[in-house]
Amino acid sequence: MVTFFRYWLDERELRDYESFRAQFREIAEGMGLRGLEPAKATFHAWYYGKRRPQGDSRRVIVSWTNYSLENLWTEVPPGSVPNFPCLSSASPTAHHADPIGMEMIDMKRTGAMAVQRAKEFLMGADRDSVGEDTLGLLGDEVVRLVGAYPRQPLSDIWGDLLTAQDQIFRTLEGGRVRQPSRLRDLNYQAAVVSFLVAKGFNDLEDRAQAMTMTRVAAACARDAEHQGLMALVEGLRSLIAYWADKPTDAYHYAQRGVEMAADLSGTVKLWLLGLKSRAAAVQGDEETVRTANRQADAFRESVVLDDLDRLGGLFTYSKPKQLYYTVEAEALLGNGDPQISSQAEEAVHAFSDPNTSFWAFGDLAGAQCNLALIRLHDGHLEGAAEAIRPVLELPVTHRNNGIVVSVQRVRHALGSGPVRTAIQARSLREEIEIYPPQRSTGVPVIALRE
Repeated sequence: MVTFFRYWLDERELRDYESFRAQFREIAEGMGLRGLEPAKATFHAWYYGKRRPQGDSRRVIVSWTNYSLENLWTEVPPGSVPNFPCLSSASPTAHHADPIGMEMIDMKRTGAMAVQRAKEFLMGADRDSVGEDTLGLLGDEVVRLVGAYPRQPLSDIWGDLLTAQDQIFRTLEGGRVRQPSRLRDLNYQAAVVSFLVAKGFNDLEDRAQAMTMTRVAAACARDAEHQGLMALVEGLRSLIAYWADKPTDAYHYAQRGVEMAADLSGTVKLWLLGLKSRAAAVQGDEETVRTANRQADAFRESVVLDDLDRLGGLFTYSKPKQLYYTVEAEALLGNGDPQISSQAEEAVHAFSDPNTSFWAFGDLAGAQCNLALIRLHDGHLEGAAEAIRPVLELPVTHRNNGIVVSVQRVRHALGSGPVRTAIQARSLREEIEIYPPQRSTGVPVIALRE
């Protein structure tokens, strides 16, 4: 849920805890509340709409924003611009944080409308043939969505993803793309966006739609004559099967992708080897896990980043993500010695900084679940509870299919072995039982291409 408070903070680039805390303390001190500041977890609970401030913190927030708490914690529908009345025309602290107030928000809204209209004009100007301007606009949107996908909840970008896919397909279907190089570029963009849409359906636990969309992505990748994208789609099929608890299918797709990526120099081959290792681990094939991980370690030394790696997001496979996959395979095998525990902690630490280029909230949550599993395998219940706590506190919007499955693995481990009778283990199991969000399935696809 995106509240007006979150919207207000995002408009002022205060989504980072340290930036928020500095201004909060300044406002609080101006009100005679020296030393008052929220803990990081409390700020995140406010930001994601899970809790409201109480007592003096409530007074600071209301005075700072000049809006009532009821309005601040009202949900803002996606794509809309809130227009709540201020409490007064002049707040004694408003100049610290909101010099222009709603006027600035209105200016941004009308400006965004003007930019959208200009984009439509520019794309329509290429009436007879698609030119560099249209391709550039579509390409810019694709790059933006690739960067946003691992960092934002799907609900924030789903509409933009479907719109971008529709625009690209309409451009392809219009018969205005005549130059072979531009046609390949457009198919490349279509493959990338369709990949993201397929991943989105998987995150929504709609695997039938997800697999259908991988066919679309594969067709576009073939038309783009891009071997790397074709191999990546096989990886996505493996990923979908893996989270659907179909390890045999996951292994098959990963192996097929490895073969397709044999002559590639980028990290796509590394990702496919990681997928192969995880699928083998689910089947208890420790030998294949070891072989695939050794191959990945050896290949990492000779990687030359390609165009997909430069695209970033889900299209590159960083060293921390490789470590995360390696640890997950060990967790699935039931291993939990001190060395693996140290690797699991390293993976969590690597994904704990959202300012890194490879950061993804899903990878952080997965690494935290893996650490919990490793600690449970080693009999450390309190350490496992500490590791999984941030995942259990994620807002509903962030609880995608992969995160839910990872949490359920921890629940299963809590019900087996010597820890199963502990009071803390029972309490955690009960909490995890109500963790999965309620989703509606059958989300329509606005554009398909075979």
